Amino acid sequence: MTHSQPEPFYSGRRGVRKDRTLMKTVAIIGGGFSGTMAAVNLARLSDGPLCIQLINDRYPLGRGVAYGTKREEHLLNVAARNMSAVPDHANHFLDWLRTRVDYSDLPDPQLRETYVPRRIYGDYLRSILANYMQPIDSHHPAEIRVVENEAVDIDYSFDGSAEITLRDGSTLEADRVLLATGNQPPTSLAGEDFTHPAYCADPWGNWMEKIPDPDQDIIVLGTGLSMIDVFLTLSELGWEGNMIAVSHNGMIPQAHFRGIEYPDFLPEEPESLGLENLVQLLEKHCRQLQRIGENPGIVVDRLRPHTQRIWQQFDLEEKQEFLKRYAARWNVIRHRIAQPIHQRVTEAITEGRLKVVRGRITGVTSQNDQVVVDVQNKTGLTQSLEGGLVINCTGPNCGFSGTSVPLFQNLLKRGLIRPDELDMGIDVGADFAVIDAEGNPSEFLFAVGPLMKGTLWETTAVPELRGQAMRVAQLLLDDVALVTPGHDYRMSVEEEHVIEYYI
Repeated sequence: MTHSQPEPFYSGRRGVRKDRTLMKTVAIIGGGFSGTMAAVNLARLSDGPLCIQLINDRYPLGRGVAYGTKREEHLLNVAARNMSAVPDHANHFLDWLRTRVDYSDLPDPQLRETYVPRRIYGDYLRSILANYMQPIDSHHPAEIRVVENEAVDIDYSFDGSAEITLRDGSTLEADRVLLATGNQPPTSLAGEDFTHPAYCADPWGNWMEKIPDPDQDIIVLGTGLSMIDVFLTLSELGWEGNMIAVSHNGMIPQAHFRGIEYPDFLPEEPESLGLENLVQLLEKHCRQLQRIGENPGIVVDRLRPHTQRIWQQFDLEEKQEFLKRYAARWNVIRHRIAQPIHQRVTEAITEGRLKVVRGRITGVTSQNDQVVVDVQNKTGLTQSLEGGLVINCTGPNCGFSGTSVPLFQNLLKRGLIRPDELDMGIDVGADFAVIDAEGNPSEFLFAVGPLMKGTLWETTAVPELRGQAMRVAQLLLDDVALVTPGHDYRMSVEEEHVIEYYI
């Protein structure tokens, strides 16, 4: 299969510039953090006419699923000090918080350590976007147009540009397209056709309208961050019933802690260690930290500047082994929560209001007005849990080839994209160009964010995403001065931004 490629912005993708008076168009599919900040960076870095079409669906523009919550108790999992949305302005979020009356008088050390409600961070992202959507003057040559619709397909138009088909049948044309869709929807553990008034297929649905009487349990499938959100909301609403959280590993997120000065124990090129040697090294230092009474999570923080390169140097067998044996433990250390929240969760477990069940979910069925969840433990015994409400918090679907998203189903059929080697996302090159079914980098289709999880492993948090959003904007604008042959632009986080604070 061969594709005619659209003409790039300049006469060579990394070559001599064309006439910049011609209006070019970049379409961004996804209006969450990655898509919003890519649009902002395109607008602020462009020095020629540019139309940016920001296609958003389902969740509030600029907020996405993460920051679309209206609940005050849903906090960021990272302290304010490291939540700037732009890598070249480290205190940008802190300075913005100072403009709000509720944070203006906080002492700087306290403000830096604050875990801000996620809805306020959504306000922050919206305010940045608004500055470029409706500038106070006309000096910016780029414009951002918002399209509230779902993109369901992409093809080539007759003139060589990309044609994007929307859910209502209308089309848009663009010279380049950036996929910034975030995480895949959760896997439906109950089966595709299962419906029940007491079952909520994802934690962002209208489950608060379905809360049962306290004499019925609420069952949450999953014990990660979304489960924590559900627990906090139920607590704030004053619900007095019991909650059961079920997962294969039975582990809940760990609490943040204040780090200590700890010797750099990694070799000069840690990516050359391989999985077995790396595990031995980390376990050694975990034991050493435990002996001196410190949190072994420090070793994960120390690894963070190198994690993406280490992951890329693993062979396929090592990646699969890591996912099977170590990923669950890594995630509960890596995706930590504020200490007061962790304390509330552990108190609820001690008091019996929250029960954590470890086992494999083998079935979700209906029984009159309740939903029954079958769980098999490691010995093979199965227990049935009955809930007046069951919420699927198992996290994003990791089997990309079986995606339920129409856009990706169509792109796979067309051969415009292919799954990565782990089938966790799509294959993306070092300059964010999507790799097609024949192994060729696209000249018009690009991707950022969680779509690259199988390629980079760490690609879901603000420190990675803000770097990606800025770098992809520079590359889409063909900033020739930026380009270094052989450089991997997907990995743009610097070590000084991540030690201890990279959480």
